[in-house]
Amino acid sequence: MEDVATRYLAGRKALSVVDIGSYDVNGTYRPLFTKPDWSYTGVDLEKGPGVDVVLESPYVLPFASGSVDVVISGQAFEHVEYFWLSWLEMVRVLAPDGLILLIAPSRGPEHRYPQDCWRFYPDGYRALAKYGDCELLEVTTDWEPHPDPGSAAWGDTVGVFRKRKSGLRQALSQSLLRAAARWHMGARA
Repeated sequence: MEDVATRYLAGRKALSVVDIGSYDVNGTYRPLFTKPDWSYTGVDLEKGPGVDVVLESPYVLPFASGSVDVVISGQAFEHVEYFWLSWLEMVRVLAPDGLILLIAPSRGPEHRYPQDCWRFYPDGYRALAKYGDCELLEVTTDWEPHPDPGSAAWGDTVGVFRKRKSGLRQALSQSLLRAAARWHMGARA
């Protein structure tokens, strides 16, 4: 996260940053976003260290559409049962030309917190970009084992996405997808 945040956010002023899955289990990204004119809001499903806003659902973010400059999420998407619904919410709250910095595991042992549903590869990030009508600026995957034996089993896919300035047709399409997803989730409850 530090690498992509430094390369893509250097020199940017007055940024609003929302961190999806900010509960500090074994580290936090908050120190990367402490410039005086940046605001950082950590969101997660339960109260705890690193959490500023407790969500009622991972599929509904309590921010206005187009109100956030940067959305980050690191090592959280594998725990979201319907990650594509969370993805649409991340794109919704993102301002046009805003960035999403996403890190998710490409490999690693099961680690249920509270569940462990997914692993991600570059083609998956390309699919997310299409689904959210975003430009995928960069995607990399750790294919080689980490030199630290304790981390050797783990690898991540890292992506940087930019929200396109969308027209009315795309905005309506995204709204319909979100409405259908919310209806589906409500029908299952």
